[in-house]
Amino acid sequence: MSQATQTKTQSTAATFRALKCKECGTEYEPKAIHVCEFCFGPLEVAYDYSEIRRRVTRESIQAGPHSIWRYREFLPVDSDQPIDVGTGLTPLVQANRLARRLGLNKLYIKNDAVNMPTLSFKDRVVSVALTRARELGFSTVSCASTGNLANSTAAIAAHAGLDCCVFIPADLESGKVMGTLIYSPTVMAVQGNYDQVNRLCSEVANTHGWGFVNINLRPYYSEGSKTLGYEVAEQLGWQLPDHIVAPLASGSLFTKIYKGFREFVEVGLVEDKAVRFSGAQADGCSPIAQAFREERDFITPVKPSTIAKSIAIGNPADGVYALDIARKTNGTIESVSDAEIVDGIKLLAETEGIFTETAGGTTIAVLQKLVAAGKIDPDETTVVYITGNGLKTQEAVQGYVGEPLTIEPKLDSFERALERSRTLDRLEWQQVLV
Repeated sequence: MSQATQTKTQSTAATFRALKCKECGTEYEPKAIHVCEFCFGPLEVAYDYSEIRRRVTRESIQAGPHSIWRYREFLPVDSDQPIDVGTGLTPLVQANRLARRLGLNKLYIKNDAVNMPTLSFKDRVVSVALTRARELGFSTVSCASTGNLANSTAAIAAHAGLDCCVFIPADLESGKVMGTLIYSPTVMAVQGNYDQVNRLCSEVANTHGWGFVNINLRPYYSEGSKTLGYEVAEQLGWQLPDHIVAPLASGSLFTKIYKGFREFVEVGLVEDKAVRFSGAQADGCSPIAQAFREERDFITPVKPSTIAKSIAIGNPADGVYALDIARKTNGTIESVSDAEIVDGIKLLAETEGIFTETAGGTTIAVLQKLVAAGKIDPDETTVVYITGNGLKTQEAVQGYVGEPLTIEPKLDSFERALERSRTLDRLEWQQVLV
């Protein structure tokens, strides 16, 4: 696993010009760095929007690849041949049955549970990060992950022919561990929570010179999440929604959907309008929601304890920026219990046929909570982001979804079982009504 030699030139095809500190504004060459040397603020990619406006139209986007790379001019890569494994353009489902259940009129589900190649939104960020890693000369890539990111990094690294070593908490769900091991990376299972894994990875990145997608490559990696904003705007007929509800882990996804909407406005692809941003966390790891409730402008780290492991980040890097977006857009940030998360998973499955993991269950449960509190207008166009597939976290719903009815291969055995099933259904409805 060799150390990288970073390139120092940038092609004329690139529309990004620098990395810029979000706090003090200091600019840097677009290399593998993520923290400002002067104020230690996070670095973000800066673009030439006048050049993007000159190059891009709705028609040029629609004529592009059936993937996130139709938005290449908005992404921080030089290459005209990015790592494209079909990531993106996932369905925007008009969720009529769920909407009726909740009392809403215009509800959509952005379903990244079917994203390619590993069934989560992380495929977006990794496709961008590894394309940039290859441009910068890295031959070994890595990440600190709660599961989905490890799946994506291992899969896309295998496709690109890059060496891969990923770091995960040792207590991760078995489906996510298997979903990484199948691609034959080196997997380090660390006896600690995600925040401890992340600290270790920062040391490894400094000593081994690897490309860590969510550490030294983080400015490029996080830009991939913007495509969830672009796609929703395009799928709504080149319009912005009124309200979005999304899960919060580090807070990066939240901030990048916001950035994606603002960029489309900036270059004239959509008309400007107010979009409310609401975030979802689990009670067992809700540092951003706690700060929102207590009207703080800082995040107090917490020790995670929740079934929603994919969003269990106790010290969220972009938490303060997520707070700012929720407040300035008149949105909110809420948290829900593990029991409510399971109910959210089941509700989405039984109304829309979408099996989401625990992050999605958290988001649906928060949606339900916001509706009950009158914080979502029934006539708003509301988009809920589902970011991962329930097949990865089956342990979360084991014991809550019933058992199959075992019968003999005879008609009378089937009829008896069917009557028992109907009787149980009637009893369950009576309990609900009581």
